[in-house]
Amino acid sequence: MSRILIANRGEIAVRIIRACAQHGHTSVAVYADQDADAMHARLADEAYALPGTTAGDTYLNIDAILAAAKSAGADAVHPGYGFLSENADFAAAVEAAGLIWIGPTADTITALGDKVTARQLAQKVGAPLAPGIDRPLENAAEVESFAAEAGLPIIIKAAHGGGGRGMKIVHDLAELAGAFESATREAVEAFGRPECFVEKFLERPRHVEVQIVGDGQGRVVAVGDRDCSAQRRNQKLIEEAPAPGLTDEQRERLHRSAEAIGAEVDYRGAGTVEFLLAADGTMTFLEVNTRLQVEHPVTEVTSGVDLVAEQFRIAFGQGLSLESTPQPVGHAIELRINAEDPGRGFLPTPGRIDVLDVPGGLGVRWDSGVRAGDTVQPTFDSLFAKLIVHGPDREQAIARTVTAAKELHVEGPATVVPCSLAILTDEAFTGLGVDGVDGIHTQWIEAELLPRFETQDRPDPVADGEMQRMSIEIDGKLTTIGLPAGLLAALGSVGGTGQGGTGQGGEAGGAGNGGAASASAGDVTAPVPGSLVDFLVEDGAQVAAGDEVAVLSAMKMETRVEAPVAGTLRQVAAVGDVVAVGQAIARVD
Repeated sequence: MSRILIANRGEIAVRIIRACAQHGHTSVAVYADQDADAMHARLADEAYALPGTTAGDTYLNIDAILAAAKSAGADAVHPGYGFLSENADFAAAVEAAGLIWIGPTADTITALGDKVTARQLAQKVGAPLAPGIDRPLENAAEVESFAAEAGLPIIIKAAHGGGGRGMKIVHDLAELAGAFESATREAVEAFGRPECFVEKFLERPRHVEVQIVGDGQGRVVAVGDRDCSAQRRNQKLIEEAPAPGLTDEQRERLHRSAEAIGAEVDYRGAGTVEFLLAADGTMTFLEVNTRLQVEHPVTEVTSGVDLVAEQFRIAFGQGLSLESTPQPVGHAIELRINAEDPGRGFLPTPGRIDVLDVPGGLGVRWDSGVRAGDTVQPTFDSLFAKLIVHGPDREQAIARTVTAAKELHVEGPATVVPCSLAILTDEAFTGLGVDGVDGIHTQWIEAELLPRFETQDRPDPVADGEMQRMSIEIDGKLTTIGLPAGLLAALGSVGGTGQGGTGQGGEAGGAGNGGAASASAGDVTAPVPGSLVDFLVEDGAQVAAGDEVAVLSAMKMETRVEAPVAGTLRQVAAVGDVVAVGQAIARVD
């Protein structure tokens, strides 16, 4: 059996580690400094360090991951989702190193990862499509011309990547230039490429997607469909399978369109073809995610297909385990458990998980990357667990999910659970797909639900997770060890490294606590730890209280920062700076 290196972290790494154990493979984890004691590093058969604390230095570092694979003697690499999972260069590099890539070929990732090319493929096979410009945009003027012709609203989307990044909906021409700049900036930051395109946006659409698996030789099977309409900031919160309220004709067209798109590129492995469905029945192809998705468990429990095991089978040349689309059994719902505060506009709230009581009961599945005492790291995604609930029908699945969500108890970070409970008990969700019910849509949470939530307590700032490494001799052999900087600081200076660790850790923590404690009424402070990516007003400009003046990027999201009072804005931090919670980035005099 194979030794599989998992180029990821968190709950998806744990999910793949468990699949390795169940199917006789050896699991090899990799970890950033702050993940040295993380659940995925502890559960894997072996774990190798990726020295560094940023995604760029670790989970996005192709050379470092391949070096770890070589050291581990790995046979194959599973990318999980996010990070390098849809990076064609990484797929090609893995195979060039003589390893098995558990995913589509680099050519397939390139073809489908470019949303412009994917639209062209969808058009070729006759999949439903909304009007759009099927090439990368050169400037905002092109978007203005399209909007004048097609009408508003429109949506600007990054041509590469997924997960809602680089996606901006425009309802007002005055917002268009800013939306184009923001989409381009997010695209560069998330995917390393600025290309964006534009298409007509369907009003109040549902998000429906089809799970596919392919053998790499032209045979592609739709495993099932899902509804993922409950979203904030174009990122999903609740998913369910099968998608409610589809007619037989709609379901058939979606499944066969997804299979045809995959067959056109000889799709290999697991992937998802996404569509939008308007209230009037209009459907349009959205994109293809060339990887396993966060919401794959709802399809697993309703179809009976272990999608990670299916990925293993395909990658190791054993082909598909299913001949045709299985008939779904019952209904399943997944709640993403994110460290975010709905009362603060889903502001990320990284921090230590002091208490974690997990629900149980009939049909309840808990996929997690953390245990009590672990930390939701500010550098990475806010998602730390998923609650998946299965029932004999949709009504029972909702009832069981509500019960399980109420049993879930988390102390430390704020979570989206109050929002999820409000969605699950709202008639717009419970009646989704029922004639005469105005169901939820992809913008429903921001438009209808957000004002209902109160703020939650904010956790203490996360301590510096950097490791200090040093060479020591053990039994006459020189080796390198790494210890947390905070531990070395507590032990005292060790050849100067303990003092350095203290300074770095103290500086980060001090900026967050001190900034918040000493902030004056005019200080514009960071509401979340992250990177300052832009100032929206010039230094010395006049601003009104509540004006958006800066943009922070944290935990895969952009957060806009408002002026607390009216006056003259003076920039304190610089674009590119990494700032702590409460740190002043500007001051209004």
